[in-house]
Amino acid sequence: MSKGLLIVASGPSGVGKGTINRMMMERLSGIEYSISVTTRSPRGGEVNGKDYFFVNKSTFFNMMNEDKLLEYAEVFGNYYGTPREYVEGELAAGRDVLLEIDVQGALQIKEKIPEAVTVFFSPPNMDELEKRLRGRATEEDDVVIRRLMDAAWELSQQNKYDYVLINDELNRGVDKYIEIIKKEREKRK
Repeated sequence: MSKGLLIVASGPSGVGKGTINRMMMERLSGIEYSISVTTRSPRGGEVNGKDYFFVNKSTFFNMMNEDKLLEYAEVFGNYYGTPREYVEGELAAGRDVLLEIDVQGALQIKEKIPEAVTVFFSPPNMDELEKRLRGRATEEDDVVIRRLMDAAWELSQQNKYDYVLINDELNRGVDKYIEIIKKEREKRK
């Protein structure tokens, strides 16, 4: 049995990663979604064990120290990481795994697992990204500004990814994303 494909998707906050990944997974079977661990509080409607594993900082640091995370990063004062055991088990069983993680984590994964397929979702422009962030109405103005400042750095890292998808039209973006995954699956055969 061949090893599964590790797909790493990232991009700035507000670019639509969650929506694109959800739509892709509805149309393309055989991909397991890796749930991240975080120290941040749940947002409205988020469920522990479904959206994230919500833990306190002490638990998170223990996981780091025990090498139970494939990658981890601090983002806006909260910590996020990818549970190693789940991902490695799924890949070894021949199943494809999707990681929806930030740029810092994606670069760590690419270093540790060079065969991972990295996809960067980019906004059409910064004005559109700001409009999307403000449209969510989930954060204060200072947080939106900080996210936009971070987006500038994240966009400067997109050349380190295998693929860059500009999320200007949702369905077209999902179609391109599916094409990428199918192409990478074919390469593995």
